[in-house]
This record gives sequence, C-alpha cells and structure tokens, in this order.
Amino acid sequence: MTPPGLTPADADRLLEAATAAADAAACVIRPFFRAGISVDDKSDSSPVTVADRTAERTIRAILAERLPDHAVLGEEFGLERGDARRCWVIDPIDGTRAFVTGRPTFGTLIALLDDGVPVLGLIDQPITGERWIGVRGRPTRYESGLPGTVGTRRCAALNLAELSCTSPEMIADAPTPHWDALRRAARRVTWGGDCYAYGLLALGQVDLVAECTMKIWDWAALVPVVEGAGGRMTDWHGRPLRADGDGTVLAVGDPAILADAVSLLNTGRPAG
Repeated sequence: MTPPGLTPADADRLLEAATAAADAAACVIRPFFRAGISVDDKSDSSPVTVADRTAERTIRAILAERLPDHAVLGEEFGLERGDARRCWVIDPIDGTRAFVTGRPTFGTLIALLDDGVPVLGLIDQPITGERWIGVRGRPTRYESGLPGTVGTRRCAALNLAELSCTSPEMIADAPTPHWDALRRAARRVTWGGDCYAYGLLALGQVDLVAECTMKIWDWAALVPVVEGAGGRMTDWHGRPLRADGDGTVLAVGDPAILADAVSLLNTGRPAG
C-alpha cells in the first residue's frame, strides 16, 4: 500500500525525478573524487567542496524543471518555496569527510517529505555504483553490480548486534551520557560510514546505528530505505523523527532490539 497522498502512479513519477537527479549528481561528483580539490570549512566547522555545491545545484535544477510546485531544502543552499506541501530534502554529499579523504563511503541523499513525513528516499553511492531506493509502503530496492540482498537480519539480542556510528566526536555532543552503555551492550562497534552504514543495515550487514547532531537532510532519505527493508528508525527516545527534533537518530534492523536500545541510551540499562 502507498501512504495517503501518494498514489502508485504518483510515486513512480516522483521516483523518476529523484533517480534522474541522482544520476546527474553522480556525473558531477565522480570527476572530483580523489582529484585533490580544495576544502572549505563552513560556519559549523564542517567541510564543503565544489563537488557538494555543484551537485546540489544540479539536483535543484532537475527538480525545479520537473516539479516546479514542490519545495526544496538542501544542506548547502537552504529552502525554496517553503509553503509547498511536498518538500524535497537534499544532502548532495553526506560524508564530505569521507569524500575528501578518498573513501567511497559517502553518498548523495534525496528525500521527499509529504506533509513532513518521509515518503521517498534514495541513497546513491556514485563511485561504487550502489543505490538504495525506498518508497513508503513498498519494499526497498538495491541497485548495484556488487553483492547484496535487501532485507534486515534477525538479531535476537543486543549482544549479537553490529553497531555503527560515524565518529566518536559526534557522540561527544550527545544529549544523554549513555551512548557508551549501548556500545558495551553490542557485540562490537564500527566507526565511519555516514549514510552508507544505513544502506548496509538495509542489506543485513549492520544491526544498529545510533547517532546524534543529525539534521533533517542527514536522515530524511534514510527512513524509507531502512523501513522498507524491515527495520525501524526513531530518535533516541523511540519517537518518530522530526525536523524540529533533538538531532538524535536510532536505526535498528530487527525491531525486537529497539526497546532495549532506547532504554540503554536514556537510562544506561536495558528495558525491563
């Protein structure tokens, strides 16, 4: 089933626009990869490059041509047509630190919000050629020449879970002091990955991702991908993710471990 306000034909039309935008952005990004381009620091000290800015302009141009009545919110250039019900949310290079150091674990994120709810999400890795496509109410699709089958895996308990997080520095700004309790409860933790880790969760390679300081363009595209593969995404309190939320994001492949993960993040103890 498709969610209210998004018919099957509508979903196909919107997905066509999103994939065209991702294809064009990939063509922009590839020539800059490992090309020794300069890196600027934004006001929040996060890095940005000509690849980020050019890719976002390209995505915006395609969406504006095909869907001129839709709003667009991007990390680099802000909000346009903000009164529209449907809003595209763009992160042209999620994982710029990975990109500028030559690691192919970044991705282009394109999401569509319908009345604030993520109904379409796309993760595109332009170097490896991997693409995850999520449409709310449909199974996630994985398009790639690399091995991988969509579907989160069963994980009966947190002590069996592979936990991923982008960086320890991110956790230093966490709103609660209990992330380390989750780390100790998990089987092991792997650092790095940005949006790529959520794609791996959708393939059953990772069981759990817990991060903070996330903006809407960091997570909006991930929700349909993860949930369409059988997982769940919430904030650290187990609540639906919101643009005005606290920036925490929790993704689980097996919903059975969600309650314990939420409890550990908030109290330092598992549920029950």
